[in-house]
Amino acid sequence: MKYKKPKKFDFNIIVIGAGSAGLVCSYLSAVLKAKVALIEKHKMGGDCLNTGCVPSKALIRSAKMLSYAKKAKDYGFQSSHIDFDFKDIMERVQKIIQKIEPHDSVDRYTKLGVDCLSGEAEILSPYKVKLKDKIYTTRSIVIATGARPRVPPFKGLDKISYLTSDNVWKLRTLPKKMVILGAGPIGCELAQCFQRFGSQVTLVEKAPRILFREDIEISEIIHKKLQSEGMNILTAHEANEFYIKENREKILKLKKEDESIIEVAFDEVLIALGRQANIEGFGLENLKVKITSRGTIESDMFLATNYSNIFVCGDVVGPYQFTHMAAHQAYYACINALFRPYTNWLPSFVKKKHLAVNYDVVPWATYTDPEIATVGLTETAAKAQKIKYELTTYPMDDLDRAITDDEDHGFIKVLTVPDSDKILGVTIIHSRGSDLISEFILAMTNGLGLNAILKSIHIYPTFPEANKYLAGRWKQAHKPEKLLKWLQKFHNWRRS
Repeated sequence: MKYKKPKKFDFNIIVIGAGSAGLVCSYLSAVLKAKVALIEKHKMGGDCLNTGCVPSKALIRSAKMLSYAKKAKDYGFQSSHIDFDFKDIMERVQKIIQKIEPHDSVDRYTKLGVDCLSGEAEILSPYKVKLKDKIYTTRSIVIATGARPRVPPFKGLDKISYLTSDNVWKLRTLPKKMVILGAGPIGCELAQCFQRFGSQVTLVEKAPRILFREDIEISEIIHKKLQSEGMNILTAHEANEFYIKENREKILKLKKEDESIIEVAFDEVLIALGRQANIEGFGLENLKVKITSRGTIESDMFLATNYSNIFVCGDVVGPYQFTHMAAHQAYYACINALFRPYTNWLPSFVKKKHLAVNYDVVPWATYTDPEIATVGLTETAAKAQKIKYELTTYPMDDLDRAITDDEDHGFIKVLTVPDSDKILGVTIIHSRGSDLISEFILAMTNGLGLNAILKSIHIYPTFPEANKYLAGRWKQAHKPEKLLKWLQKFHNWRRS
C-alpha cells in the first residue's frame, strides 16, 4: 500500500520508546540539529533503568556484601554478623533507580533539544504518528519499543500470582521458599541474590545444564558455586502445572526427562524464560510491517524495515538483547533515518562500512558471582561453526592482586587465529570479569592483537595485569625457536 507523503513535516524523526535505544537515537538526532520527538507511554529509561540492569545490579551488590561477611575469616576477622530487613534492601534498590533517573529524565532530554511526549503512540502511516488526539508528521520513524518477559501459558498459572523481572522489585518480604524458572543470565543472577539473602531457592531449567549458551566448563563452575551456597538446582526439568493445596500451599509440578513428575513447594515463583519483543498495539499490524519467525521486527543491515523510512533498534529487533547493543544499534538507526535517501548515492562498500550495523565484536556479561564476560566467539560457537582456533588460558590464582584480594579463582581464555595474535573471542570467569574484558573489546574493535596488549604497560598490582600475562603466555608458545638457537650461538661466541 502506498501512503501519501506530506509536503511539510512536524519532525525530521519520531522515536517511539524511551529505553536505551530510543534515548540514544533521540539524543544523537538532537546533536545533529534535527527536530526530534521522543514518545514514551510509561517511564523514561525503559527496562534497563526501571526493572532491568540498574535494579538487578543494585540487588547483586547488596547480596555480595552479605557473601563477604560470610567469608570474614578469609580476610583475617574472627567473625562477623549482619542484621538486615529485606524491605530495606529493596528500598535501597529504588533509591539507586531514583539517583540515576535524572540521567534519563524528560527534563534532561528536553534541555538537550528533544521534544519528549508522553502517551501511547499509534503509527498511522510511514509519515504520521498519532498521540492522544493529535497527529504528527515526520520524515522518518524509529521504533525502539523494547521487549518484555516471556510468560508461557503454564497450566494453573492463572490461579496464582507470579513474579517476573518486571515486578520482582515490588517485593518487600523475603520469600522463604522460592522457585525460579529459567537458568539463563537473569534467572541465575536473581537466584543467587535471593539465596544469599536467605531464601531457599529452587532453580529449574529445561535444558541439561544452566547457562546453556556458555561453554560447558563455565556453566559447571557457576552450577557448583550456586550449589555450594545451598541452592537446589534441577536441570532437565520442565514446568508442568501449578496448583494450590487445601492448606493454601503453592505447588509446582515438574516433569523430568523420564516423564516422571516431582512436586516443589514455594512461596513465590519467578519466571525468567527469556523476553519477547513489543510489536503489538501501536500500528505495525495495519502497515503490515514484516515480523521475523522470532517475533522481532524484520530489518536489513541498515536497520530499515520493509518501509524505507521506518527503522528499528534495540530489543524489538534483536538479535542481541543487551542495553549496550541497543545503544550501538541506535547510532545506525539514527544516521540512516536522518540522511536517507541521500546516503543511497554512496558506493556500496562505503555504506556497508559506515552505515550498516556492525556485529563483529559483540560483548556481554552475566553478573553472577563469579561474573562471566564474553566477547566474540566462545569455544562452543567456534566448534559449531567449524572455525579453527588456538586456545590460550591464564588462571587467576597466579595473579598477585587476585591473591591479595582473596579473589584468586577463575580464568581467562582467548581464542586466536592459528599462528596469529588476532583475537577471535574471549571468555573470562572471575568476580571482575565484566571490567577485565574491556581491554580485549578495545583490541578486537580496533584490529589489535595480543602483541599490542603485551606491549602495553599495566599497573602493578592490578587485575588487568592478567590480560598482559595471558598475552605473554601466547607469546611464549609462539617464540621463534630458530632465532633463539642462533642467538644462543651468538652469545656463546661473544663469551669465547
